[in-house]
Amino acid sequence: MTIADLWIAVPLMILAGSALAILLLGAVIPTNLWTGAGIIATVMTAAWVGQTPPLTVAPTLALASTPAARLFIAIFSLTAAAALLISHRDNSDHGINGEEYPATVLFATFGATALSMATNLLIMFLGLEAMTFGFYILVAMDLKREVSAEAGLKYLLMGAVAAAFLAFGIGLHYAGTGSLSLTNALQLAAGNKVAHVGWGFILVGIAFKLSLVPAHLWTPDIYQGAPAPVTAFLSALSKGATVALLLLILPTGDLGAIRPILWWLALLSMVVGNLAALLQTKVRRMLGYSSVAQMGYVALALLSGTAGGYRAAVYYAVAYSVMSLAAFGAIAVIERNGSGEDTEGWRGLGRRSPFAAGTLSLALFALAGVPPTAGFTGKFLIFTAAIKAGEVPLAIIGILTAAVSAYYYLAVVVSLYMHDPGDSAAQSPSPAESVALIATGAAILIIGTFPSPLLRLLAAAFP
Repeated sequence: MTIADLWIAVPLMILAGSALAILLLGAVIPTNLWTGAGIIATVMTAAWVGQTPPLTVAPTLALASTPAARLFIAIFSLTAAAALLISHRDNSDHGINGEEYPATVLFATFGATALSMATNLLIMFLGLEAMTFGFYILVAMDLKREVSAEAGLKYLLMGAVAAAFLAFGIGLHYAGTGSLSLTNALQLAAGNKVAHVGWGFILVGIAFKLSLVPAHLWTPDIYQGAPAPVTAFLSALSKGATVALLLLILPTGDLGAIRPILWWLALLSMVVGNLAALLQTKVRRMLGYSSVAQMGYVALALLSGTAGGYRAAVYYAVAYSVMSLAAFGAIAVIERNGSGEDTEGWRGLGRRSPFAAGTLSLALFALAGVPPTAGFTGKFLIFTAAIKAGEVPLAIIGILTAAVSAYYYLAVVVSLYMHDPGDSAAQSPSPAESVALIATGAAILIIGTFPSPLLRLLAAAFP
């Protein structure tokens, strides 16, 4: 191992070392400052990847520090920092104290980071499962809520099945091609029936991680049962990491045998996700089903097989991360006063809790694709890339389903502002929550109104 190899691995060492240090020191130093330590570690990681390493590939570690990997690491680290800010007050209220929570958040971020830097299928699989293992713990972290434990068990069982599909698929690919390298992995499988079957299994596993139909049924249950800050972190990090995984696999140009599968995944996810969300009265379940549709739009962008389509997919992954953090950060504040799970219990909250309700409304407008938010710009980029790639019918279906989605998003906003607020007490966000909500709300508007800086970064990462 050389100095250049260590340089490339520094982000992983910061995250893993910090998680281990917090766990060990937390056992002997009881304090509530470990969340702050986790935030410092994630910000250090994001700052470190701002510099270019002397070499971009570490063959002995099967890692690479490409511009795309560094961009994803910065996104994942800042997502974790925002999730820790949102979690601090909510964890205190639910008795989730100590070092386990921030250490697990860092461990999940470590897995996503390793995935984005992987140069072979084995490291990619280990990174993905390390991230998912962290989420198994986080989803079930609130031991006082039975629904949280139930959600954790469901996620564990479904995740284990998806991991088995992925591992079996990678094994078949290796048996057919004799290679685990991610470079031209799909091209190596061309004409090899065993490898083709392997890629079918790999796609099933990826569809689960990305909540694509028909592997989406776990999503509303987990969104409903997990603590709100964990749901924010899960929806932002896991979706972003899976998009990074797909970009490591998919070639530019002809997608070959994977194209029709991706086409159906995109179509079914956009249609089924939006129709199912229309029928929901519980806000969290509605957002769970809507995330299925949102990932369908990402699959539509990837289907183009062009650099423009891939940049649109990453842009939307970033936008979705910010929108999810803002939405579930606000929901964490709103649920604190026992407002219930459905929109009936949220009537008039816009006047009783104006800050949290305003942030939630902004996130919902963005998810619906209302200008000038990040959601509007992201959908515009996706549909433009799809039409340029000749996927006109699918793009039209996407536009129509996006129009349908405006109904159920705006129904929540109507409930917040168009009804009598009643006399129940209002809840104000804590200072840490306020920082996170202001930052994510501002990001929704800035990324949507001035997308050029992010698009320039994406152009450099995905030329």
